[in-house]
Amino acid sequence: MKSENGTVVWSFPSDEGWPFAKYLGACGRMVAVNYVGEELWSYFNAPWEKRVDLAWQLMEIAEQLTNNDFEFALYLLDVSFDNFAVGPRDGKVIIVDAENVLVADKRLIRQNKPENWDVWYESKFDDCDKEACLSFSKEILCARATVDHNYYAVCQNLLSRHATWRGTSGGLLHDPPSEIAKDGRLEALLDECANPKKRYGRFQAAKELREYLAQLSNNVR
Repeated sequence: MKSENGTVVWSFPSDEGWPFAKYLGACGRMVAVNYVGEELWSYFNAPWEKRVDLAWQLMEIAEQLTNNDFEFALYLLDVSFDNFAVGPRDGKVIIVDAENVLVADKRLIRQNKPENWDVWYESKFDDCDKEACLSFSKEILCARATVDHNYYAVCQNLLSRHATWRGTSGGLLHDPPSEIAKDGRLEALLDECANPKKRYGRFQAAKELREYLAQLSNNVR
């Protein structure tokens, strides 16, 4: 089920911990949400420490929307630097454009057991020449209990060297400090998360990337 922007932010409210702008109301097809802050794009050339923290938050959002106690998976179908914003006071990353979100009821999937429902779904890397490309099947996203789409979307379109936006490339984690670049772990995890070489490699890479970014974020604070 594809949800309209107002439906998502109202059904998954920010005051319950969901990473969406606060819903203020609607009139017809117009939806009002609170102003969060500057878009993520404004931080593309921020100090490395800030970008690491934002990247960690983005991966945490991907995890929360994929796996949560409510058993609803919220798949982001439009992921770009303009669809996220950063709070000026708390530095918290928030989704400000939730118009293109697919909501899947994982309990219903397990109950109905559609074909291959329990086979882990690996999203296909989309090496296109346009900005913010994503490859997905709505039918499959709504019929599988385990899906790596959100990790794929965040890694490919925001964090890795494959991310392109407004004529730039390299992703939010471009130009890491020399010691991190020399180590190679960050680049390897980002590449496997965006374009995995191993079966189910993105699931493991996303988990390790979240942990690694948390470690880096703690080290720079």
